[in-house]
Amino acid sequence: MPRHNPAGKQRCGMPAAGGFTLLEIVVALAIAGLALAGLFRAGSGGIAAVGNAGQVDEATQRAQSHLAAAGRFDAIVPGEAEGDDGDGYRWRVAVRPLSASQFGPAASAVTVTLFEIDVTIFWRAGNGGRSVVLHSLRLG
Repeated sequence: MPRHNPAGKQRCGMPAAGGFTLLEIVVALAIAGLALAGLFRAGSGGIAAVGNAGQVDEATQRAQSHLAAAGRFDAIVPGEAEGDDGDGYRWRVAVRPLSASQFGPAASAVTVTLFEIDVTIFWRAGNGGRSVVLHSLRLG
C-alpha cells in the first residue's frame, strides 16, 4: 500500500516530478495580461502623440507660410484677416502698429513703422480645438 510522503520524494529516493500548480499558472497569466495591457496603453498613447505632433508640425508650417507672405508683395496694413487653409485648418493674421519713427531731413523724411504680426492656425483635434500662434515684428 503506497504511503503519503510529505518530502515530495518517491519511495526509491528520487525526487517527485516537478511542475506548477494550477493556481501558479493562473497568477502568472494574470500578471502577463496586466503587463500586456500596460504595454498596449503605452503603445497606443505613443501613436496618438505622434499623430498630434504631425498636426502641430503641419500647422506650424502653415503659420510660417502666412507669416512669410505678410508684407511681401504689398505694404503692411494694420487689421485682421482670416480664412480657410484647407484640410480642416483655419488661419487668422492680426497686424498692429507698435511705433513709428521718422528718419532724414524734415522735407524728405521717411517714416518707418514697427508692426506686430500674429499668425494663428486653428484645427479640430479629438474632442476640442487646437491652435498654433507665431508672433513676429516687422518694419513697414
